[in-house]
Amino acid sequence: MNLQTSFAMNTISPSDRLILALDVPTKVQALELAVQVSDHVSFFKVGLELFSSGTGIDLIEQLTNRGCNVFADFKLYDIPQTVYRAVRNLNGLGIRFLTVHGDSAVMQAAVDAAEDMQILAVTVLTSLDDEALKTMGFASSSNELVRARALSAYQSGCAGVIASGQEVQTIRSELGEHFLIVTPGIRNRGDAAGDQKRTVNAAEAIRAGADYLVIGRPIRDAAQPSQAAKNFQSEIRSTLAAQ
Repeated sequence: MNLQTSFAMNTISPSDRLILALDVPTKVQALELAVQVSDHVSFFKVGLELFSSGTGIDLIEQLTNRGCNVFADFKLYDIPQTVYRAVRNLNGLGIRFLTVHGDSAVMQAAVDAAEDMQILAVTVLTSLDDEALKTMGFASSSNELVRARALSAYQSGCAGVIASGQEVQTIRSELGEHFLIVTPGIRNRGDAAGDQKRTVNAAEAIRAGADYLVIGRPIRDAAQPSQAAKNFQSEIRSTLAAQ
């Protein structure tokens, strides 16, 4: 059993299933939001916006020093050797999840380089639908492309994938219970989708078999982020209890 697989088989605490996306411009704002929701969230996503601010790595270290889990959503995609070296540089920071794009050589390089983090492959961004993929030159549907990339990620030794809630059930049935599925694009009924095309609500994602939910705007932009986070946690727990 390799490192990625053994990580994936760990029992997931219900409270850890919610990952708050710290999609804000600065480290100060990110820490303020993390503190606001600290009673209900201890798992945070640091993405390209904060990484490009020049303070992303420092933020990761501050979050991990506080005992938080960190999802580094960097979506690495370059020649395999460059990805390998980039992942090596990220070892030792306390990162739990790191994303790379779903190219087989890139995924394999990341898995080979990772020493203390789980590699997750991005399948198809939730901001894309079949029409968008067609304009990009893909003949397959989003569901078909997600399935193919998830299988490739599994074969490359990744711990799991990032996938829309609309594809979770298919991935789970084909790749088993120990392959992690992290689902972004979570929206409450009635919420504006924004730039997301393939969305589901929290209960639908959990029922389909998602392990973790990445939630950003519905919490970040809420009048009371802490209460919004609490509501999502309650929904996750009640859905799990009903299964």
